[in-house]
Amino acid sequence: MTFKRLLFLIIVLIFCSCSNKKEQELTLRENALLEREKQFEDKEAEYDKLLKMKDSLLSISTVKDTVPKIQEWPDNLKIKWNSKMICRESNCSNYVIGDQRNEIWEFISDSTGMYTNVVSNNQIKRVFTGQYLENKIVLDSAKETSSKNKIKVSVVLDDIKKNIIKGTQTITGQDNCTAKFSVELTPSNKK
Repeated sequence: MTFKRLLFLIIVLIFCSCSNKKEQELTLRENALLEREKQFEDKEAEYDKLLKMKDSLLSISTVKDTVPKIQEWPDNLKIKWNSKMICRESNCSNYVIGDQRNEIWEFISDSTGMYTNVVSNNQIKRVFTGQYLENKIVLDSAKETSSKNKIKVSVVLDDIKKNIIKGTQTITGQDNCTAKFSVELTPSNKK
């Protein structure tokens, strides 16, 4: 073998070994990059799963929050009350200014809502649906059909104290006449 051939062979071997080394380094780097990409995909999938879980929990709490809570009258109202009502204004023929009425009112509640029963002569005369707002009680009756007249009655009790509640009852008759009564409720001695 001549010196030139030997030199050529050594250069080729060095070149081949250098290029193999670089190929191996590139392959190792490529494999490491693929492994990091796989780890990132796994973390991204876990993150998406957590987001979906959070969204489902939020939707459950939203549904839970929209379920109506059973409302009740405050305990201090859940007694019988004597009512004294006096007609203060009227353009109805069957209500005269100065007319007085005395009834028993009972504030009751159940799973369907809050109500007030108006009792006269030991019979329920009217049932109001009710709301207890921050500083007032609002009562409303659907249109009623009494013997001849269709009337709507609403009450706003906006002066609430421990042993006396005051407000206004408005009666609207079938011909849109209006009668307004002052209402004063005091605790009844009867249970």
